[in-house]
Amino acid sequence: MIHSIHGTRGMAVAPHALAAQSALEVLREGGNALEAMIAAGATITVVYPHMNSIGGDSFWLMRVPRRAPQGIDACGAAARAATREWYAARGITRGIPFRGGVAANTVAGTISGWDLAFKLSRKWGGRLPLKRLLADAIHYAEHGVVVTNSQAENTAKKRGELESQPGFREAFLPGGAAPAAGSLFKQPRVAATLTRLARAGLGDFYHGRLARATAADLAAVGSPLTLKDLGRHRAKVVAPLALGHSLGTVYNLPPPTQGLVSLLILGMLDALEVGRTGPHSADYVHLAVEAAKRAFAIRDRYVTDPAYMTVRAQALLARVRVHELAAQIDRGRAAPWSAGGGPSDTVWMGVVDGAGRAVSMIQSLYHEFGSGVVLEQTGINWQNRGCSFSLDENSLNFLKPGRKPFHTLNPALAVFRDGRTLVYGTMGGDGQPQTQSAVFTRIAVFGMDPQSAVAAPRWLLGRNWGETSDMLKLESRFPAVVPATLGSYGHEIEILQDYDETMGHAGAIVRHSNGVLEGGADPRSDGAVAAF
Repeated sequence: MIHSIHGTRGMAVAPHALAAQSALEVLREGGNALEAMIAAGATITVVYPHMNSIGGDSFWLMRVPRRAPQGIDACGAAARAATREWYAARGITRGIPFRGGVAANTVAGTISGWDLAFKLSRKWGGRLPLKRLLADAIHYAEHGVVVTNSQAENTAKKRGELESQPGFREAFLPGGAAPAAGSLFKQPRVAATLTRLARAGLGDFYHGRLARATAADLAAVGSPLTLKDLGRHRAKVVAPLALGHSLGTVYNLPPPTQGLVSLLILGMLDALEVGRTGPHSADYVHLAVEAAKRAFAIRDRYVTDPAYMTVRAQALLARVRVHELAAQIDRGRAAPWSAGGGPSDTVWMGVVDGAGRAVSMIQSLYHEFGSGVVLEQTGINWQNRGCSFSLDENSLNFLKPGRKPFHTLNPALAVFRDGRTLVYGTMGGDGQPQTQSAVFTRIAVFGMDPQSAVAAPRWLLGRNWGETSDMLKLESRFPAVVPATLGSYGHEIEILQDYDETMGHAGAIVRHSNGVLEGGADPRSDGAVAAF
C-alpha cells in the first residue's frame, strides 16, 4: 500500500526527490512557497537534465489564501531573424528541424520566471538571498548527482540523433558513452553559470556578461537568436483562466499554453457527471478520452500566441459552450481521432507553505534534451520549443519574428468550496491535460487521496515524449474488462507496462481546510513528497 505524505508547516512535490528536498529546506529556513519553488526549479535543472534546463521555458500559477490567483508567463519569443525566408536560405522549407542550432530559435524564459518569482516573493515577506536559493543546484552541478534510470535510458535512446549536435557529446556523454544509472554526473560549466547568476543576479542571463557569452555561442551554432533578442525578453504576470466547476473553481494558464484544454476536459466531465462512473472503469476512461478529443480540436483551431488569437480563451470556457461540447459525446462510441501533437519533455512541481500559499510550476526543454545544442561557454542545453512553429503561412502557428510558440505546458490549481486547495500537474505533451483530468477527478470527484490518485493506472490518447504511436494507451494494471470494453466502443488500444514512464510524471498536494497538507508523487518518476 502506498500512502500519501502529510505535513502542516510546508510541503513540496517534484519528479526528482532532491528537488523536493531543496524546496523543503528553504521552507524550514523560513522561506515562502515562491522561494522554495525557485530552489526546486534550480535543482531540478541539474538533477534531471534530460527533462529541463535553464535553456528552456517555464510557467507558474500561484495563490495566496483569500486572494485571486496569479500566473507567470516565462515563455521566450522567436528571434527577430527567425522568418520563413531565413530558413529557406538554409534549404529548410518543409518544417523546422527538431535538433541543432536552427531549432534553437526562441529565447529561453526559465530564468526570467525565477527572477519575477523572486521579486514577487519579496511581497510575500521573503528574505532569503538568491545565492541561498541556488546553492543546492550549484553544489549538485559542481560535485555531481547520481544518474537516474530515466537519464541513462533517455540518453542512450536519443544518442544517435543527438551526439552530432554542438556540445552534446562533451556535456552528456562522459567518456563517449551514455552515463550509467548510479554513476556520478558532473556539470562544471553549469555550476559556473549558476554561480554567476547567484552573484550578478538573474538579469545577467539577458543583459549582462552571461548574455553576451550566450549570444556568441548561439551564433556559433547557427541559431538566429542574438543579444538583442535576449535583451528584449521579459517574463510577465498574467491572469489565469478559470473554470467554474460544481466543486469549486479550477485555474490554469492562458495561451500560448494549452491550459484551456485541461480546463475544457474537466468542464465536460463535470457536465457529464463523471462521478457516476468508477475511478478505474472503462466508462470513466472513455468519457475522459472523448472529452480530450473535443478539447484538442478547440486547441488546434484557436490556441496560439494570444496576440494572434481571434477569440478570448476565457470565453471558450463559458458554461453553455462547455455543455454543448459535452453533449456531443457518445457514451458508447469512440469518435474519430487524428494524430496528436507530438512529444514533450518537462517537469512539474508543487509547493505549499505553512501560510497556505500555493505554487504550481512547470518548466521544459520541449523534446528530450531540447535542440541538443549545449553552449560552449555556459554549458546551457538550449530548448527547441520553436520547432512547434510552422513555415506554412496559412498555419495557426506560423513562424513570425517575436511571436511566442504554442506551449503544451500548463500548471494547474483548484480552490474548492469546502476550503481545500489543490496544486497538481504533470509533464508530457498531449498527455498533460489527460493526466491532469485523471489526477483531478480521482481526488476531487472520487475522493481518492493524492498518492493513490497519482499512482492509479492511467491512459494516454496520442503521443507523449519519445513516442510515435497515436493509439489509446493503457497501463496494464487496469482490469481486463476495461481494454475489452473500450475496444468494443471503437478505441484502438495499446497496452503498456504497469507503471509506464510514457504516462508522465505527475504530482499533487492538497491543503485541507484545517491546514493539513497531503501530497502524492509519481512512482513512474524519481520523485518524492517532502514535508514537515
